[in-house]
Amino acid sequence: MHSQTTELQCPSCSNKDKFTKSGILNERQRYKCGLCGYHFTVLKAGKQIDQYYVIKALQLYMEGVSYREIERLLGVSHVSVINWVRKYGIKAPQQNEYHPTYKILNHAELAAFMAKPENTKGFGMIITEIGDKYMLIKWERFRH
Repeated sequence: MHSQTTELQCPSCSNKDKFTKSGILNERQRYKCGLCGYHFTVLKAGKQIDQYYVIKALQLYMEGVSYREIERLLGVSHVSVINWVRKYGIKAPQQNEYHPTYKILNHAELAAFMAKPENTKGFGMIITEIGDKYMLIKWERFRH
């Protein structure tokens, strides 16, 4: 039994001092009151990741970027990315003839890259914002 410094209160006996954690139920932390034995739940306390990063991670995964590369690019755990892919049922398309390559560019570098006609012909391309930079992903045909 341990004391909690949060504003927990047993709904049964109004105890505010002694609780034990008793698992997670429907994404909520479950507690057991140390005085009356009553079980109750509160919102699960945990690190919440901004939805922006969830969406970006899933977009990058759909574009063929690996879990570890997404981890390095966005600074979120590759395990979190794997869990989001499973949670949302995302399936990456098979890539047989094309493979993605990417570059991280600031605004000036992106403008200079796009100004050259040879950089915008002969392959698919997508540009997505990542924080204060831009990620340019291109698909180039495998050379057999």
